[in-house]
Amino acid sequence: MHISNKCSIAVHCLLCINEFGKDIRITSEMLSISVGVNPVTIRGIMSALKKDNIISVKSGTGGAVLCCPTEEISLYRICSAVEPDFLEKLFGIHSSPSQVCPVGKIIGSVLKKSYNEVEEALTKSLKSITMAEIIRNYRSASGENDVSAESVRECYLSSLGSRGVT
Repeated sequence: MHISNKCSIAVHCLLCINEFGKDIRITSEMLSISVGVNPVTIRGIMSALKKDNIISVKSGTGGAVLCCPTEEISLYRICSAVEPDFLEKLFGIHSSPSQVCPVGKIIGSVLKKSYNEVEEALTKSLKSITMAEIIRNYRSASGENDVSAESVRECYLSSLGSRGVT
């Protein structure tokens, strides 16, 4: 089973936007440092989230904000936005079993029935978990750590300096 890391990256971005977007301008470059991926990857994910009306991004200067309450942003919605066919990719069925073998003739339909049950359960579970819950978990886990907008800005500027960019 596999769901690509696009969903996790999108959740990471949404968490940063929610926590710090009111105090600082959240850009793809800043998110790329936090996430640890190329800004182009972030822009692709942000574009998908924007298309699904989860976020909006100010033209020109950048800066992303959430477009809806965090209770309305489920993991299912996020995954569907950034990777629309993620459920179809979850399970692969081998493509050329023997049509002479009694198992080979029907294995596709047998597996599809079982896999559909798993997909339905996963969908229900992903729809039940929202960004509101993830934010609560984040805040609980962050505890005594400095998670101010200023600490995020310092991290960003420090990373730029280590790249030789000023």
